[in-house]
Amino acid sequence: MDTASFCDSVRDEAGGWDRAGTLPAEVVTTMAGAGFLSADLPVRYGGTARTQAELGELCARLGGVCSALRALATVQGMVAAAVLRWGTPEQRDRWLPGLARGEPVAGFAATEAGAGSDLSAVTSALEVAPGGFRLRGQKLWVTFGQCAGVFLVLAMLDGQPVAVLVEADRPGVEVCPVGGQLGLRAAGLADVRFDGVPVPAENLLAPPGFGLSHVTGTALDHGRYTVAWGCVGMAETCLGLAAGHAARRTQGGVRLSGHQAVRALLGRCLAEAGAARRACAHAAAVRDFAEPDAVVQTVLAKYTAARAASAVSEAAVQIHGAAGCAADSPVGRFFRDARVMRIIEGSDEVAEQHLGDYALRRRT
Repeated sequence: MDTASFCDSVRDEAGGWDRAGTLPAEVVTTMAGAGFLSADLPVRYGGTARTQAELGELCARLGGVCSALRALATVQGMVAAAVLRWGTPEQRDRWLPGLARGEPVAGFAATEAGAGSDLSAVTSALEVAPGGFRLRGQKLWVTFGQCAGVFLVLAMLDGQPVAVLVEADRPGVEVCPVGGQLGLRAAGLADVRFDGVPVPAENLLAPPGFGLSHVTGTALDHGRYTVAWGCVGMAETCLGLAAGHAARRTQGGVRLSGHQAVRALLGRCLAEAGAARRACAHAAAVRDFAEPDAVVQTVLAKYTAARAASAVSEAAVQIHGAAGCAADSPVGRFFRDARVMRIIEGSDEVAEQHLGDYALRRRT
């Protein structure tokens, strides 16, 4: 099944998923079978070796239907990217084909109560034990944590950051579902507690000291990129819905589109969505050629696209009026989801600092 056909087949279901707070298991299976999970993985590991531009367009289409669909592709891709870049040949052979099939679904477990934007503050601890390690700690807001079969966990080992793969069925893993959050309601969020979980030595990904700057850094870079493109999809979908409503809706014998203020608002939305797409397309190009500033261009793309999705979805709600505030309103759902995008995978404020530093380096 191609991306367009899949998105068309599930578009009308997204609101129900949001209300139910879950993504059906059969949707996950369909996405995996269509090659949407870890789509940029090499063919030898079960991926479809998509270019960065192709991966981006996939995430834009998914994001334009349901942020939880894009989030599934994002998280699976984050963990796969970390294993591909930093895993041993044996770890790649063991984990990557399954991740490409969605068997298991993966969770990225980094955030803690005292460690959000500053992940160097994590307190989860990996301790040496016979045959490997034991893991203790609690992670918050793990996307698809409710159904994940493996977690990529950021922890500390003897004062050094480490990343370790932990199967969800190991003794001592406790998953606590999270519901009712502002956005991403169908993404199966969970808090996950690790209470002395035994972890074999072969599950350690990269040497101690590499867990944050290298392994987690690779995962977050992949996540920012796919979130950015998902925001492009949200912005473009909201623009289309708003323009369609303005063209159809009549008040006092005048169509909404007949008001200059409405047309001006749509014009601003067009500019926002277009700028976001161009920023993401540029990030795709520099990523495909592994250019030195690929990371900062990805930060710029995510910052630009998340703010565009937020602005355009807000405008779409405003143009829809009361209909935009209804429980089953697509633009209302995108508005809630878009606000979350300005926090996850690096908040606006963190991105602005990175981009400011980059601007100063370029000047000198």
